Amino acid sequence: MINVQIIKFSYKDKSTKVFEDLCFQLEQNRVYGLLGENGTGKSTLLYLLMGLLRPCEGQITVDGVNVSSRQRETLQQMYLVPEEFDLPAMRFTDYVEAYRPFYPNFSDEILCRCMEEFHLPLDAQLNRLSMGNKKKALMSFALATNVRYLLMDEPTNGLDVPSKKQFRKVIATTMTEERTLIIATHQLHDVEPLLDHVLILQDSQLLLNASVTELCEKYTFGIRSNDALTDEVLYCERTPQGNATLSLRQPEDEETSLNLELLFNAVTSNQTKIISE
Repeated sequence: MINVQIIKFSYKDKSTKVFEDLCFQLEQNRVYGLLGENGTGKSTLLYLLMGLLRPCEGQITVDGVNVSSRQRETLQQMYLVPEEFDLPAMRFTDYVEAYRPFYPNFSDEILCRCMEEFHLPLDAQLNRLSMGNKKKALMSFALATNVRYLLMDEPTNGLDVPSKKQFRKVIATTMTEERTLIIATHQLHDVEPLLDHVLILQDSQLLLNASVTELCEKYTFGIRSNDALTDEVLYCERTPQGNATLSLRQPEDEETSLNLELLFNAVTSNQTKIISE
């Protein structure tokens, strides 16, 4: 479990606080979507969770250990795929041999499966790959580490449409009951089918912290005509097909799939209290 305990954080060169008394828990066997507008602190939060940044107040514990202490046993069970990175001028097989010793549960089977799914050779020369293929190679390594806590920052940026489908497949096939996956992203449709839980950041706080199951039990997402905009409609947007709506689910309503973009817009458009009740 990751436990964020009333943390405050701001950068030294900025007077504005990034987080103010932020508090939440992350359970195992979940895929979390971490959402927020630009500048709301999604990447900062990932670095805090990894212990690469330290909160000004409060603490973050991973399985009961303060992550800021950077203990080896904790770091062996955590991996961060950053949004921007570079890879050394070496073959991927050499990269794997150099870094796999840090992760005692490393799986060659998962590595080969992911690289095959991404159509990348294991002996690829890393510095000659496109950014999209570099990201696929690094994500393959990350999944093969078999860590309990895997964090990804905008993993689908730079991927083409087939690669985004491949990404969802490798995530779905490598998740285990012990793993927690946290995906910070603006690409809502890319991750929507994967998520178990939604976190939405705004103004240094979590506006929403809810499971997909809870959301779909309480709300419905659909398209309605103007004359069907009844009192149970909490939020709507005009689309070419009609009004995209988020509504309170009625006893007679069938469950609908989550519309992550509509939910995000509702929560960040002064609908927070309604959604969170």
